[in-house]
Amino acid sequence: MTWTIAPEPFDSPVAAALWRAYYTEVSDRWYLLHEGRRTDPEELEREVAARTGSELAPPGGQLLVARYEGAVAGSAGFRLLDPKTAELTRVFLYEGMRGRGGAPRLVTAAEEAARELGATTMILDTRHDLVEARTLYTRLGYEETEPHNDDQYAEHWFRKSLLNQRREPTNSRCPQASAEREP
Repeated sequence: MTWTIAPEPFDSPVAAALWRAYYTEVSDRWYLLHEGRRTDPEELEREVAARTGSELAPPGGQLLVARYEGAVAGSAGFRLLDPKTAELTRVFLYEGMRGRGGAPRLVTAAEEAARELGATTMILDTRHDLVEARTLYTRLGYEETEPHNDDQYAEHWFRKSLLNQRREPTNSRCPQASAEREP
């Protein structure tokens, strides 16, 4: 099946829908685990509106959107923290799109895009309960490190060198986009 990954404006309707879905899922998972309830709708609206994703706009960042057979499937973004360090964020696939190889493609595309902006290191943080994310990052060569921020929800921090990484093959003229066929 065909995956395509391409840059998307952080404030597009597609990006907004993906952000809402991502935030709803990770927030609900946290509240269900710690308080036995879903996210309060008012809090959800407040937090979704407060975090616009503007840091994922060029020239200091980028949001990438994956499509599977043309349907919006997920996203990954990064922002440059300094000229050599990028932070990976908003890695997400809609539930029905999981298990098809999209997540590693998204992360790899984000790494390539960050590398093209001069980043030599990608960092990220995640929570303990997001086991799938931690497994993905480890499988893709990220190593767990000491904390690099004081985010109240971060429980695991990862780092990966972007030097000497093999570029994934693409069939697109856009260097930050890739399209691949799964067997």
